[in-house]
Amino acid sequence: MPVTAFDSALTAPLLSDPDVAALIDDRATARAMVEVERALSRVQGRLGVIPAEAADTIDTALDGFMPDIEALGAGMRTAGVPIVSLVVQLREAVGPAGRDYVHAGATSQDIYDTAQLLCHAAAADHMAARLDRVIAQLSGLADRHRQTVMAGRTRTQLAIPISFGAKVAGWLAPLKRHRHRLAAVRKDLLTVQFGGAAGSLAALGDRGLDVADGLADELGLERAAAPWHTARDGVLGLGAWLAGVTGSLGKIGADLLLMGQNEVAEIRTGGGGGSSAMPQKANPVGVEMLVTLARSNATHLSGLHHAAIQEHERGGPGWTLEWISLPPMILATASALRIATEILDGLTVNAARMRDNLGLETGLIMAEALTTALEAHLGKTEAQALVKQACLHAPAAGRSVADLLRDRTDASVDWDAAADPLTYLGASDQIIDRVLSL
Repeated sequence: MPVTAFDSALTAPLLSDPDVAALIDDRATARAMVEVERALSRVQGRLGVIPAEAADTIDTALDGFMPDIEALGAGMRTAGVPIVSLVVQLREAVGPAGRDYVHAGATSQDIYDTAQLLCHAAAADHMAARLDRVIAQLSGLADRHRQTVMAGRTRTQLAIPISFGAKVAGWLAPLKRHRHRLAAVRKDLLTVQFGGAAGSLAALGDRGLDVADGLADELGLERAAAPWHTARDGVLGLGAWLAGVTGSLGKIGADLLLMGQNEVAEIRTGGGGGSSAMPQKANPVGVEMLVTLARSNATHLSGLHHAAIQEHERGGPGWTLEWISLPPMILATASALRIATEILDGLTVNAARMRDNLGLETGLIMAEALTTALEAHLGKTEAQALVKQACLHAPAAGRSVADLLRDRTDASVDWDAAADPLTYLGASDQIIDRVLSL
């Protein structure tokens, strides 16, 4: 019976992703373990480590073989790994002609780690395609809204005008960097694991590294300088990448939640979940999930760092902790990317409300721009003091800061231009161009 939020029939439709789950689930892992064992026998047959006839027998017998997953689970309870039970099943499937050569020179962790990374790499490739889609959506949004002016906010308070396009570029830039990082993360992750009992490959005599390198080549993996049974930096790199992607998507979600509040109403995400008590509500469920999944991955990343602390040449507790921490991170990231795509597909930008929220009737948000315009005539200190006084009086007077300044100084300032938010977007266009070109 499913008990986690990522496989529960109640919560998985909200939090998980069936397409990526199928790439890392029990059946996918079992198939990958069999393929690693088949590849190992083919390499050893070519190198003469095992008889070529036995290698052919193993390869043929295991083509399409699916282990009994329940039996693997039963073996896990006693052995702490599924490979012991797997090897028993493989030898039965191969028969007497080749069974003594199944799993030759390998240890359980070699097979399981290599199978896991093959599954994780398939999931990463799937997520990369989704990330590309999100990047394309945000790129178009940033370009379209170069001149859509809105309030920039710092510490949740109105700051200066910005363009919505520049804000979107700020969302986009880290996602582009995550996409570039994936190549290095994937390369580090896809390094074959083959070290034998304690990392020395002693059971294979002087052919150990030949077999390890051949297995890497056979599976399309990187060759390893040394077995990484207790050196988990590749796994940590994947975990950090997953947490980074969801963290960046979570930031977008946090902004959209605030921008979509009824009293702000600068965007509408569409879809929305209803309330059992309040008919008027359309809860931003998808946007909320971007924040939730980011926080979940941040929590699980801590688990991976704990898992990296392993004992001697092979450890148990940390290795097992990876199995608890990493799969939810993969599912959370896949789900967040899917949700982000759906949100951006349905996003409505209310440019008029963005301009209304600038509060131009008082023009407080233009204080820095007005100060800059006055500095050329009065000097910085006097200009700041004058604008500050106008800011204090404008709300009660029901007039804009620019109008009050017009009355209080004879400086030859083009007050209409200085009070226009479109004239104070700084390098926004160039910033958007730079981000789009990353």
